[in-house]
Amino acid sequence: MIMNRFDLTNRVAIVTGAGKGIGAGCALGLAEVGADIVLAARTATDLETVAEQIRALGRRALVVPTDVTDGDQRTALVDHAMTEFGRVDILVNNAGGWDPRPVMHTSIRAMEGAFTFNVIAAFSLTQLCVPNMVAGGGGSVVNISSRAASMVQPCFVAYATAKAALSMMTRAMAPELAPKVRVNAIEVGGVETAALEHVLTDDSVRRQLETGTPMQRIGQPEDIAAAVVYLGSDASSWVTGKIFEVDGGVESPAFTVPFSPL
Repeated sequence: MIMNRFDLTNRVAIVTGAGKGIGAGCALGLAEVGADIVLAARTATDLETVAEQIRALGRRALVVPTDVTDGDQRTALVDHAMTEFGRVDILVNNAGGWDPRPVMHTSIRAMEGAFTFNVIAAFSLTQLCVPNMVAGGGGSVVNISSRAASMVQPCFVAYATAKAALSMMTRAMAPELAPKVRVNAIEVGGVETAALEHVLTDDSVRRQLETGTPMQRIGQPEDIAAAVVYLGSDASSWVTGKIFEVDGGVESPAFTVPFSPL
């Protein structure tokens, strides 16, 4: 049965940035198809809320407050997962982001910070998880990238550069880790999360985002979670090194941050 390939019963997934938004949606989606979840983010209260929802689905949830930019905390996250569950099968590198800022107002420190948050953290966690995945018979890494990685948007030089690196890192890692570990990425479009909350409260901006998207709506965390379930499960067992665009069909930015030309 084709649906059996989506079944993740008794597999263990680590999801970063899992306290809200896309990360929470991915954690719940994976739990719905049987996975036990290790929840990582900086805010423990957010993680506990998601953990309660996972346990209500009959799955186990482990809360590990984590700042993914800290190497020791990344190591501790994977160690906690192995101590509690004895295995790691899926890693969802969702934690990331960076505020928009014009090129000439973007510092070197900001560029380094964006790269650490969006690329180094994912790279490090992948290195930490892969030996455990191999020991358990194989695994899947899903990196949450952004359409900013492949579409030019003013004021996103730090974020776009970091996400482009994440997407390329995905492709570069895949052949070395295959066939035991698959590595794929999702370049997400505009999704209704806290990160967009400050602009979506403006009805004119919301309408612009909706009308600028071929599917005529803003994405929801569940739209990304569905793709993560596919990439994390045996349904995608012949897929690695690929970048999936889950974005409502956009080929150009639905909204542009205003900026002053030189």
